[in-house]
Amino acid sequence: MGAVTLNNIVKRFGTFTAVEQTSMQIPEGSFTTLLGPSGCGKTTTLRMIAGLLDPSEGEIIINGKRVNDVPIHKRNLGLVFQNYALFPHKTVADNVGFGLRYRNVPRADIARRVQDALELVQLPQVANRYPKALSGGQQQRIALARAIVIEPDVLLLDEPLSALDANLREDMRVELKNIQSRIGVTTVFVTHDQSEALAMSDQIVVMSDGKVEQVGAPEEVYNTPASEFVARFLGASNILGGRCLSRGPDGAVLEVPVFGKVIVPSAKAPHLAGEGAAKLVIRAEKLLLRDAPPESGAFSAPATVETVDYQGQSVRYFVRAGDTQLQAINMIDERPFAVGAQVHLTLRPQDCAALPG
Repeated sequence: MGAVTLNNIVKRFGTFTAVEQTSMQIPEGSFTTLLGPSGCGKTTTLRMIAGLLDPSEGEIIINGKRVNDVPIHKRNLGLVFQNYALFPHKTVADNVGFGLRYRNVPRADIARRVQDALELVQLPQVANRYPKALSGGQQQRIALARAIVIEPDVLLLDEPLSALDANLREDMRVELKNIQSRIGVTTVFVTHDQSEALAMSDQIVVMSDGKVEQVGAPEEVYNTPASEFVARFLGASNILGGRCLSRGPDGAVLEVPVFGKVIVPSAKAPHLAGEGAAKLVIRAEKLLLRDAPPESGAFSAPATVETVDYQGQSVRYFVRAGDTQLQAINMIDERPFAVGAQVHLTLRPQDCAALPG
């Protein structure tokens, strides 16, 4: 059993089903991210764990206890939302200590624990300030301090970084993960940002249309997607439709446009049963553009550069190989290939994944 277990959870709003037959385990001490586009059911799932919504079916278990009928204030959960929800008329210390006073913790213990929480988020000097005097990043840290000061069994984070600008958001995701690692609290994090999910998570739950598409470690979900949705949602992918000609211990032989026959290692084709329609998944950063074909160990195909999207250290190319357009993201040392350049697309079999067609 995990710290949080969902067994066949369903949530309906009238005739609309927001979450459909969802089951998952969130390991104790892990940083688990619910990832997916808007409307996929991730926030609804988080709100059911929190007790803000009641499931229509199924059961929610936290630390071995069924909590379907347990109100939110008795679940010992820490909550951080994207708008922080700080009390503007209370000082930072009063905001952080609010949950402790609600639990009738002695005043002396409250002062000590509030100070410890502020030191953990590296803001011990702002205890007597009011939220309006703090930056967005500081308010986010105070909201986190308020959530962790009560020593929750589970920390629930609903897109807490979305209101921050890009640079601060990147800094805060590192800091947030470091804090979670230090205190070891089981954390459930909701985001639609794939970069946040990949950078911060021990486990990613990819959701679409109220269903779980895949659960796994970041590298597993990214490198070995279980569906075309996962392949397209995480990162930039080329997906070539074709056929699986054979499947054996050494891998699956796929015949696809542009590259012909490609042998995909078995470890990169766990969801492909055998012969029949299949799809080859090629991550954009694994498709390399070269002046000449490789000597050995890789597949190659001629192509023409159609679009150049210069991004500083890297370039995103859109290239045409026969009737097929592909995209490639390559690091560059000097100048990128120009529009109209004749190039060779280079692909290693171990950098591919295969899916049923």
